[in-house]
This record gives sequence, C-alpha cells and structure tokens, in this order.
Amino acid sequence: MMSSVKRLLIGRPLKSDQLGDQKLNKTKALAILSSDALSSVAYGPEQILLVLITISAAAFWYSIPIAIGVLVLLTALILSYRQIIYAYPHGGGAYVVSKENLGKYPGLIAGGSLLVDYILTVAVSVSAGTDAITSAFPSLHPYNVIIAVVFVLLITTLNLRGVTESASFLAYPVYLFVLALFIMIGLGLFNVLTGRVPAELHTPIGTPVAGISLFLLLKAFSSGSSALTGVEAISNAIPNFKAPAPNNAAKTLAAMGILLAVLFSGIVLLAYYYGIIPSEEVTVVSQIAEQVFGRNFMYFFVQGTTALILVLAANTGYSAFPLLAVNLAKDKFIPRMFTVRGDRLGYSNGIVSLGVLSIILIIAFEGRTEHLIPLYAVGVFIPFTLSQTGMMIKWIRQKPEGWIPKLIINTTGAIISFVVTMMFFMTKFTQVWPVLIFLPLIILLFYRIHKHYEAVADQLRITTCEPPLAIEGNIIILPVAGITHVVENSLRYAKSLSAEQIIAVHVPFEREDDAIFEEKWKKFHPEVRLVTLYSPYRSIIHPLTKFIDTVQRKASESNYQVTVIVPQFIPKKGWHNILHNQSSLLIRAHLLYRRNVIITTVPYHLKK
Repeated sequence: MMSSVKRLLIGRPLKSDQLGDQKLNKTKALAILSSDALSSVAYGPEQILLVLITISAAAFWYSIPIAIGVLVLLTALILSYRQIIYAYPHGGGAYVVSKENLGKYPGLIAGGSLLVDYILTVAVSVSAGTDAITSAFPSLHPYNVIIAVVFVLLITTLNLRGVTESASFLAYPVYLFVLALFIMIGLGLFNVLTGRVPAELHTPIGTPVAGISLFLLLKAFSSGSSALTGVEAISNAIPNFKAPAPNNAAKTLAAMGILLAVLFSGIVLLAYYYGIIPSEEVTVVSQIAEQVFGRNFMYFFVQGTTALILVLAANTGYSAFPLLAVNLAKDKFIPRMFTVRGDRLGYSNGIVSLGVLSIILIIAFEGRTEHLIPLYAVGVFIPFTLSQTGMMIKWIRQKPEGWIPKLIINTTGAIISFVVTMMFFMTKFTQVWPVLIFLPLIILLFYRIHKHYEAVADQLRITTCEPPLAIEGNIIILPVAGITHVVENSLRYAKSLSAEQIIAVHVPFEREDDAIFEEKWKKFHPEVRLVTLYSPYRSIIHPLTKFIDTVQRKASESNYQVTVIVPQFIPKKGWHNILHNQSSLLIRAHLLYRRNVIITTVPYHLKK
C-alpha cells in the first residue's frame, strides 16, 4: 500500500546511470535556481517603504537612491559569485570557500548560516506567496498557515520526483512572472512618462523631510537588500548544471542579475511615482498592479504569477540545501544520511528534512512574512561576507594572473556585505538577535557530530591496539511467553547453534501460573532448562534484563558469549501489529545497549 502511494507521488525509481539526464540546461536552471532571487522583488522594495513610512510618505523619494545602493551591491555580488563559480566548479559556495581560505570554523559559520537560510527561504517564500493570494482574496486570510503548509508539502513532493521534473514544471510560472512584471513595469512607466500619473501622488526628489537620519536610511538600505537573497544559490548548485557546468552556471548567474536589477528598479520607481503606501492587508505589488491595470484580468495575472513564483521560489532552497548538506556530510559535520541519493536520484533526505523544518518554522511564526525576512536576510549576508573575504585571501595567497581586478571585486563585495550585516544587527536587533543564539548552537552541533564520527572511526579501525575478545563458548537465553509454534521455531534454531547451554526464561505475573507453566514445559522440552522469574509488578523487562546481566557476568569469567534469542511472530498484514503487545520489540530495545550481549530475532510468519 505505502509503496503504491510512494510510486504515485514521486514516480518509479531511476537507475544510477541516468544521473546525467537529471542535469539542468541554462533555461531550466534560471527558473529553478533564480526563482528565490527574482521573487524577492515582490517584497524587497516593500521593505524599504515600510522603514520610510515611519517618518512619513514624503520620505518615499529616498527609496530611489536606496535602490541605487542595492543595485551597486547586487553588481558586486554577481561579479564576486561569478569568480567563485570558476574557482570552485564543484559547488559548495560560501561553505567551501570559507572553509578552504579562512579555516574550519568560518566555514561552519557560513555553512550553518546557509542551512538555516535555506529553511527560511522556503518559509519566507511560501508565506509571501500565501500573502499574495490572500491579498487578492481577503476571505482566505484566516487560513494563511494552512495554505502555506499545503504549499510546502506540494513542493517537497515535486522535488522528490527529481530535479529535471521539478525544473520543467517551475519554468512556466517563473517566466510568466517575469513577463507579467515586464508588462506592468513597461505600461506603468509609459503612464508616468506620458503624464497620466498625477504628480501630486509623490513628493519631488530632493524634498526636505523632517526626522530623516542616516541611521534610518541605512536601516531602509539593509531592509531593501533582502531582495538580494538567493544570489548565492547558483554557486552552491553547480553540480546540477549540464557540462560545461561552470560556464553554464556563470551565464545563468549573469542573466539572473540582469533580470533582478530590472525588476527591482521598475517596482521601486512605480511605487514612488504612484505614491504606493505599504499595507498589512495588501502587498505593494498588488497595489501597483491595481493602479496600472485596474482590477481586471491583468491584475489577477500579476497577482497569480507573483503568488506562484513566491511559493515556488522555495524551490531554490530545495535545490541548494541538499547539495550544501552533502558537502557538510562528506566532511562529517552532519549525518551521513544526507549523502544518499533517493529513488529519483535526488538527495531525498535533505529534501524531506528541509520540508519538515520549514513547516515547523511557518507554524511557529504563524506565516507572518515580515517577522521572517530580517532573520532570513541576515542569514544570507553573513555567508556573503565570509565568502568574499575568503576569495580575497585566496587571491592574495595564490596571486594568479590578473588577480588584482579579482581582488578589488571581492574586496568591494566583502566590505558592502559586512556593512549590510552590521546594519541588520544595529537597526533590527530585536528581530535578528536569534542568530546570535542558534548559530553558535549549530556550530556546537556540527562539532559534536564531527567528534562522534572521529571516535567511531578510531574504534572501528582494525589497526586499533584494543585486543579482540576471546569466545570459548555460547550460552543462549530464550524468553518464552507460552508453548507455541513461535517458541518451537526459536528453540529449533537455538539448538542448531551448538550452544553450551540453552536457558528458557518465563516471566509469570501470578504465583499460580509459575507451577502450571513448569509442568507444561517438562512435557514439551524436558531437556531444556527452564527458569521462571515471578514479576509482582507485571514487568517483563526488569526481571529478564536482571537475569541476563547475572548470566553475562558469570559467562564472562569463562569467556563465554551470551546470546538472547527473541521469538517474534509476524502478522500477514502490517496493520495487525497494532493488535498485539509487541513484547519482542521492547525486549530488543532494552537489550540493544547491553555490552557483550548478542540479540537475535527469530521470526515466525503467520499465514492469515
């Protein structure tokens, strides 16, 4: 049943030699890896206005110079990450760059920040997409969290079907969104240039505004920089590109940068000229679309495609998170299970983990996008700063041909990213302070996992000086609940092992059951010793484990091995298991951590 549902949802398994078919061309890669960055134009400009409105609507003209500053930062980041693509063609992005050039712990800070950032990518994107839907249909507002969770489940399932299949589906909404915004920006600017937009809707550029300060402008700049989240995703996901992967990734990055710059600039200009005031109930893009088109088909087309790309922008996280997790897992900082490919050749453990963690975050923050964006953005700019600094160190150390222009580009990117990071902490500390808690905890978790893997490797290595235990014989303990085919089956298996001694152990809850069972056992298998352990507190585990420990201590004096054989019957249908008490599972669970005790399960399969 479960297998059929799995096949229906994610499709048939793919062979390992079909991995090449799962690589992305530039068109699909732009859709699947740029959707996060492109979608952020739907809320990035709005974040600038939300800061400026605290002074007055007259301050909105400052959004234009602030937007120019954001574009300068975008240019520096695109050029910087282009260099990272060619310098580290196997992917890994900020984590690999920081680890190799700055050291292990800066690398872990970058890696930990990005892991959390990709979880936030999914939560923010889906929450923002849900906001776009409920802006068009206000009656759905009370169901924001439920709608967001459903979207996460759908995107997770889509990604489990494979990279190529999800990219093929995602390409249409992404390009429709770009088309919709180009039409809106083009028509909106045409209206502005032809004088169809009243001049009184906005204050002239340069108008003095009382109460404005450098601190507030920097706060607005850092808020607007949230539109640059997702820029690093392409450098993390180079292995997903068709050959030549670095060239295709660099071209895709450049295309993304151009589209992002045009869309961001256009929305900022339209918001200024149309005098848009941010509202909790209606997004800025929704207001612009309504002003440009009216509430007609094109308005709903813009809202529909915006909602789609905001939701599907989460796919950038699904593309980059598993690959980053693979790099961390290979270095033994997170569980090795993240390196395993699933049925559809994707890293399904990373995909499922991302989906579950994102749902937890959405529920915890009640789907409120504005509460997630600052945390999301600062989580991006920390690795931005570290990766650019790492590239600076790389050029200074290696001094390859033409290294000085590269150094200047990365230095510029590092300085601006550092300034933006500091601005987030200075201007939005009340919203981003959790970073100062969860990031050290993540690094500690990485450290503990790494130490565990090192300890396991040391103990498993055959060159260890620890001498092997000598085994002179075997004592078998067989827990029995009654005289049945299950016990008979297990007893035959125990006798086949040529053990020195077989001890059957029965745990009765009533005194009178003790003698009755012993009498039956003498008729059943008199040659096998029976030990009864009366349990007045109705516990099987406690008296049994105590007896096993006693036998094990005595056996170890003679170098004898203790083996516990656990009889278990297997129902024909899985759901029948809930009708039985599963004592065998409890016994195994309690004995698993007993040193020098071997646990063997002997199954007996029921026919009906």
